Amino acid sequence: MTVGTRTATTISRAGPADLDALAALFDAYRQFYGQAPDLPRARQWLRERLRFGESVVLVARHGPAVAGFVQLYPMFSSVRTSRTWILNDLYVDAATRRMGVARALLDAAATFAREDGAAGISLETTRDNAAARALYRDAGWREDATRWYSLSFA
Repeated sequence: MTVGTRTATTISRAGPADLDALAALFDAYRQFYGQAPDLPRARQWLRERLRFGESVVLVARHGPAVAGFVQLYPMFSSVRTSRTWILNDLYVDAATRRMGVARALLDAAATFAREDGAAGISLETTRDNAAARALYRDAGWREDATRWYSLSFA
């Protein structure tokens, strides 16, 4: 998939050769959400998810540089009796923001889920993340009134 900007953005499914560049972005993503820098931990997490097929990571390249990623986790809907996907992580390097990379990743994730035969794809973001919420709405995602609850063990 290519998005028309001054430099083309291409999206592909991540593989082992992408691990080091992705780990750096994943570590930056975790820091964005208040976690301490830990590149080895970020690399190990991604390596295990990819190795065991526990997630699908799509990587964006803007020109030759790795510019962003989206990570999808499978879920299953008992009511719909089908697979769904959770778009859990979306991150674009600060140097390539506002160049269409995030939108290209969103569109690629939706295409992947649709081609996988999934019943849908969902994500969650904070109410104060106005830029992300505007992007999602612009890309055709709809916000619902569902309230997510969580129980933390760590």
